[in-house]
Amino acid sequence: MKHFLVSLCFLGTILHALAQCTASEFQLEGDFLLGGLCDIHYSDPVYHDRPEAMDCSSHPFLLPSYRRFQVMRFAVDEINNSTNLLPNVSLGYEIFDHCSSTQSFPDVMKLLSVNNLVQPWDEPHNNLSRILGVVGPYRSTQVLSVAPLFIKDLIPMVSYAASSSVFSEKGNFPSFLRTVHSNKIAIEGIVNILKHFNWRWIAFLNSDDDYGNDGLALFMKKIKDTEICLAYNKGLNQYTNHSQTFKQIEAQKINTIIVFAPEWTAEALIESAIQLNVTNKVWIADEEWSLNKNLPKIKGIRNIGTVIGISEQAVKVPGVNDFIYSSRRHTYCENASQNIHCNQFFNRSSLSTEDVVAADPSFNFPVYTAVYAIAHALHNALQCGSARCNDNITVFPHMVLAELKKSNFTLLNESIRFDENGDPNYGSYSVVFWNHSGDAEEIGLYTFHGSVHFFINNSKIHWYTNGEAPTSVCSSECPVGFAKKYAGSHKCCFNCKICPNGSYVNITEDAYRCMDCKDTEWSAAGSTSCNLRSVEYIPFTDTGAILIMVGAWALVGFTLAVSVLFAINYNTPVVRSAGGPMCFLILVCLSLCSVSVFFYFGEPTTSFCILRFSPFLLFYTVCLACFVVRSFQIVCIFKIAAKFPKLHSWWIKYHGQWLVITVAFGIQALLLLIGYTCSPPETNKDTDLYPDKIILGCDLDLKATVGPVLFLLSFCFLCFIFSYMGKDLPKNYNEAKAITFCLLLLILTWIAFATTSVLYHGKYISILNALAILSSLYSFLVWYFLPKCYIIIFQSHRNTHEYFQGLIQNYTQTISQ
Repeated sequence: MKHFLVSLCFLGTILHALAQCTASEFQLEGDFLLGGLCDIHYSDPVYHDRPEAMDCSSHPFLLPSYRRFQVMRFAVDEINNSTNLLPNVSLGYEIFDHCSSTQSFPDVMKLLSVNNLVQPWDEPHNNLSRILGVVGPYRSTQVLSVAPLFIKDLIPMVSYAASSSVFSEKGNFPSFLRTVHSNKIAIEGIVNILKHFNWRWIAFLNSDDDYGNDGLALFMKKIKDTEICLAYNKGLNQYTNHSQTFKQIEAQKINTIIVFAPEWTAEALIESAIQLNVTNKVWIADEEWSLNKNLPKIKGIRNIGTVIGISEQAVKVPGVNDFIYSSRRHTYCENASQNIHCNQFFNRSSLSTEDVVAADPSFNFPVYTAVYAIAHALHNALQCGSARCNDNITVFPHMVLAELKKSNFTLLNESIRFDENGDPNYGSYSVVFWNHSGDAEEIGLYTFHGSVHFFINNSKIHWYTNGEAPTSVCSSECPVGFAKKYAGSHKCCFNCKICPNGSYVNITEDAYRCMDCKDTEWSAAGSTSCNLRSVEYIPFTDTGAILIMVGAWALVGFTLAVSVLFAINYNTPVVRSAGGPMCFLILVCLSLCSVSVFFYFGEPTTSFCILRFSPFLLFYTVCLACFVVRSFQIVCIFKIAAKFPKLHSWWIKYHGQWLVITVAFGIQALLLLIGYTCSPPETNKDTDLYPDKIILGCDLDLKATVGPVLFLLSFCFLCFIFSYMGKDLPKNYNEAKAITFCLLLLILTWIAFATTSVLYHGKYISILNALAILSSLYSFLVWYFLPKCYIIIFQSHRNTHEYFQGLIQNYTQTISQ
């Protein structure tokens, strides 16, 4: 049976001791070969300027990677001893130490070779490639450099550590799968931690490579629509000035630092922070270094603050420690091949087995899963049953890839599956805290398959503040009722301004704007919501309204009584001199004017607003027209008749007084009809007078009312002129004087009302308006009609023709002298 290679790749932290390892640790014969690209060593920056001096076996050693290397070997050994998985089929492996792309690139070509020869892809060949699948390499940058070599023939690559989100794009990486979650999930977990503790002013330090830059891009995208601000970010490499970086962080008063970088980069940063005496910070570790075994025990680590991180939820691989102890007792140097590649040899003489067993367990289960995923895919491709596999099937890499994509098996109580992007469709993250014992203690959980759940037990965290969780904000939250105002380029930096009356701030909708209340609502300064305004108008049950309406009904009663009295004494001189039949018209108009008073109470409507003004304006105009005619007649009788007899006769002949009254009524009615038709009065909700009240009233268009009001005032002016002209009439004949006095009261009443309405604004303005109308009506009733009623009832001797004839004769003689 032909041999195939599945490559495996391992990563980790620095191993402080060198180890002796022979070729047999890197190579194992079998029916099917498993191989790998691992970075048991990593490239030290000091060699970057001398690539010719680079030698993987002489570079710094990664102890966790060596442990994961042993986990891979253990998984193969376990599968080979299994009777259920790949029965009667043995797996072998060939692994290369992929510490540097420059130094290790020939290793990749060796894996792709057929009989140690690499044929161009465009030339047909009959031999099968040695590669069945690739696990690794460790870093995202390494995957990007070698992936194109395997993708051409759809050779599956299964990585347990390359988490860059770019690998989820299946159009560019069709044969790539991984048993570690994408950076996208890790960043979501970190952002959830920030939201949980309300940390908003953040520094993001990332490795200046594909892994770190991908994390930064994902973080910026994730916080775009949140309250979190990226105050500072820095790409870390071997040339980074840590002192300058920390000075810049301190200058911006940043208390929370996210470190998204490989283990060795994070170690260099944290050690510098201890040496530079950086204190009182919250450090958030990504899964690369959150379970680091070395840093939590360094002297002075407690001074830098509190370390919280996320990690793949730890799944212990049973039996692996025993395998490591057993493996370390064997020596393979005697059987070492003469043709060992430089990346398959290093000295392990001083390597402690205890150090390997106690190394950082990060990615151990993903390594274990990667090996088993390939084994299950091969098992399905070979159509294996419970006892044996089909020997007649020739397995190609694309067949293994197809089976990998359909993976669905259980491993250590975990259901192993991949989604359409080749990412693991299982697992969860743990939230860890570096406690005072130097251990990464699990304090929370983040699950994201199916229903999303994030939880942190705050009581397990011992903050450097020795109390509540520290804060990390640019500006402290505004007090209740205050809106934020940007102060700088970051939304986290702001000033606070109180929202004035009539506005409020709702921080859940927009914390940066004071929103105006509706017209029907109000709010005091510094409010977070609006209250409904109280609607105010004068109801019919109001005491003032009742008194006014009683006064109006009394007016109607008085006018009715006066009308009856005048009707009984219709032919007496007092009634005749008061106007005769014109008196009844005046009394009826006064009663009709009082109708307006009743519509100043109750909730205003359009009809109410019309009836508030139109009856008074129309019928009071008729009243004034009557008094104008009456005043004119008084003056005419006593003055014009003697000087202009023809004018007097014309007035008598054509009933001039009724003509004037009729014309006045018609003009005023027409003006009111035109005004209310063009611009009818509307109800008015006055929200400007009081912040917490709505005063209901009637809104009159000045253009609609100016005509009727001016027409009414013109009659008032004429009435005053004619009545004033009769001021020197006989003392006992006082109609003109009475009219003049009534007009003075009328003017004073409306001046008082106008002054009050300027000084007072409120619902009681309606009562004052109704009172002014009622006072205008009572002025004529009391001062014009009641004196005449007094004469008729109590001084009947003055209500005779002889008495009035004598007054006229005496006045005629006086003005003729």
